[in-house]
Amino acid sequence: MTNRERAMNILHFRQADRLPAVHFGYWKELLFEWAQQGKIPAEIAEKQGDGNEYDRKLDGILGFDFNWCRTYGADMGLRPPFETKVLEELPDGSRRVRNSFGIVEKIHPGVVSIPAEDDYLLKDRKAFEQLYREKMQYTEERINKAFFEKFNESVYEKTDIPIGINLGSLMGDIRNMVSVVGMSYLIYDEDEELFADIVNTYAEMQYRCVDRILSMGVKFDFGHYWEDICFNNGPLLSPELFRELCFRHYERRNGLCHKHGIDIISLDCDGVTDKLLPTWVESGVNVMFPIEIGTWGDQFEPARKKFGQKVLGVGGMDKTALRKDKKAVDAEIERIRRLVSLGGFIPCPDHRLMPGTKFELVQYYAEQIKNIRI
Repeated sequence: MTNRERAMNILHFRQADRLPAVHFGYWKELLFEWAQQGKIPAEIAEKQGDGNEYDRKLDGILGFDFNWCRTYGADMGLRPPFETKVLEELPDGSRRVRNSFGIVEKIHPGVVSIPAEDDYLLKDRKAFEQLYREKMQYTEERINKAFFEKFNESVYEKTDIPIGINLGSLMGDIRNMVSVVGMSYLIYDEDEELFADIVNTYAEMQYRCVDRILSMGVKFDFGHYWEDICFNNGPLLSPELFRELCFRHYERRNGLCHKHGIDIISLDCDGVTDKLLPTWVESGVNVMFPIEIGTWGDQFEPARKKFGQKVLGVGGMDKTALRKDKKAVDAEIERIRRLVSLGGFIPCPDHRLMPGTKFELVQYYAEQIKNIRI
């Protein structure tokens, strides 16, 4: 079987000869570690990106079959983005930098985690109308028509892995524009009507982008959203407001996918997602990804018990085992076997592999996963 057949069969509760060994990429710092250790060529460490040729070369070295995030789509962000600009150099060596979303970040030298949000532009109706609304409009230039006109024969039919269409982001991108703090003020204290206008404007543009690509007859195996609007205690906004603002947009976009024969729709959201799952599942999203373990444990089996076979999974493998030893990896694989037995589940490390991950343990994990029969 091809990897596309394996993955699609499993997610449709059909027979497959084995599990595919799936991953979700790497921290750059880990790849540089491996290069310094002589495990991989420096060129791969420098140039690897989700689904590119260096990612596929690394798959061959490690034994993975593919990266789940092999998706294609339109330019669905702010167009044009804000110019990235250093606003201030501080005495401690840190910098205040305005990024492409209009957020001012405080970046500390040598720190590779998410920068602190220091300030933001989108604070009121005036800023939205003058700085953002025009950047959220649909234009034909958002679509690389020449690329998608030849996509089926030049990309889809030349690969044996699942290929997804990028469905965009209803709330994650907006959080990146207004910051977590700014989103809270807009929703609760200042202008809930403005926040709804921002969501609706952005969602309409993204819908038209997806519609334009699918109307060209482009082939995809699944649709894929990125959100990242949850943390270790749950969502960053109330589930009720999230449903009110977003449900109809998810339902509309997912309906467009169904119209074009795409019935597998995954959504990337970190953290504890259980309170938002009803909105996603009822709107047509059916694949949890990457199903972070964190300090709270497995989220897939409880979701399956609640929603039945409406919930599928890609992820749910505690990646921290790959920093420990073979005993820890074996224990994690045994836990995964139970989830696999539920059907509609493909194990994958629960986020990008991080610094300190042991090269030989990753190879061992990939080999063992491919030995699991469905």
